[in-house]
Amino acid sequence: MKKKLSIVIASDSFKGSASTFEVNDWIAEGILRFLPSVVIKKVPVADGGEGTVSAITKERKGRLKEVMVTGPLGEPVKAHYGLIEENVAILEMAEASGIMLVNENDLDPYKATTYGTGELILAALNEGVKEIYIGIGGSATNDGGLGMAQALGYEFKDSKGNQVGFGAQEIDKIQSISSENVDSRLKDTTIKILSDVTNPLLGENGASFVYGKQKGAQEKDFQILDRLLLKFADLIEETFKKDIRNEEGSGAAGGLGAGLLAFCSAKMTNGVEQILDLLNIDDVLSQADLVITGEGRIDAQSFYGKAPIGIASRSKRYDLPVIAIVGSVSGNIEAVYDHGIDLVLDTIDRPMSLQEAIDSVEESLKRTGEIAVRSFLLNN
Repeated sequence: MKKKLSIVIASDSFKGSASTFEVNDWIAEGILRFLPSVVIKKVPVADGGEGTVSAITKERKGRLKEVMVTGPLGEPVKAHYGLIEENVAILEMAEASGIMLVNENDLDPYKATTYGTGELILAALNEGVKEIYIGIGGSATNDGGLGMAQALGYEFKDSKGNQVGFGAQEIDKIQSISSENVDSRLKDTTIKILSDVTNPLLGENGASFVYGKQKGAQEKDFQILDRLLLKFADLIEETFKKDIRNEEGSGAAGGLGAGLLAFCSAKMTNGVEQILDLLNIDDVLSQADLVITGEGRIDAQSFYGKAPIGIASRSKRYDLPVIAIVGSVSGNIEAVYDHGIDLVLDTIDRPMSLQEAIDSVEESLKRTGEIAVRSFLLNN
């Protein structure tokens, strides 16, 4: 008896228009209306930013929990985290301190705080977990993890012995750091950072210069913000004898990478690779004949820690063909074909506005899913 064609669909979200779950579902619908007998396994994926918690928690059949935390500008927000095993939690800083939580005109890298991310960590500790995975993509902050540390009990005091407020703007006031009242459960908890950003904390390749603009900083602010993070790094080294300035990934999420390393003794991991392991992707790929992945836009940045390239690279361990379905193509993407992707299909089939593309994303994905499997069958 001939084996049924087995297809893995593992796409990241099309940010602003469709979640990873919707993208996977609609691609699958397009395939099934052409080839109803095919076997499809859908794997929700993310890259450490928005959607990471929901993707991993659902795939691992875990429990999603909701908690009220402090948002980037101090307002209360609802945030979610996942319990994927009895003693293991999955968090994403975007839920508490993410750029998507702030209106574009209100972005302020001086005021934005990671305090809510610290509150998420506390919520996980309250569940009795011993291991925490935390994705740190999509941040609105540039405070070096100051707010996160404040939520965990670290005290940052000014010259009068008063605790400072929130945000990078407060760093200049700090004269001393105390760990006397830090939550004692931290020392018994392993925290693993899910990030593929390799930028150091400081300098032209650091948090402020590279990512400051998207968080509301003007060019004149880059040097100021960088100087504030330098002072913070100096205070950390003076107090804890830890030099986190040049640690790979310390500049991720406005320096939250550095803060997690310094205040939580966290371990930096290869984000996409770790996420794929948490999704048990190898078990799925070993049974597949074709892999379909994708994201909203494929461009030069797709080579650096993006889910489709991670999926493609892992698929090649099993000599699997990989098709990427994307919302748009930007710039020269020839190099993606050297990273495991065999064919890129754009969902846009005619000139249209961004709003039209968003409004028609469901049918576009269904149509392109059908095209993908038709393309595969040409050689089989």
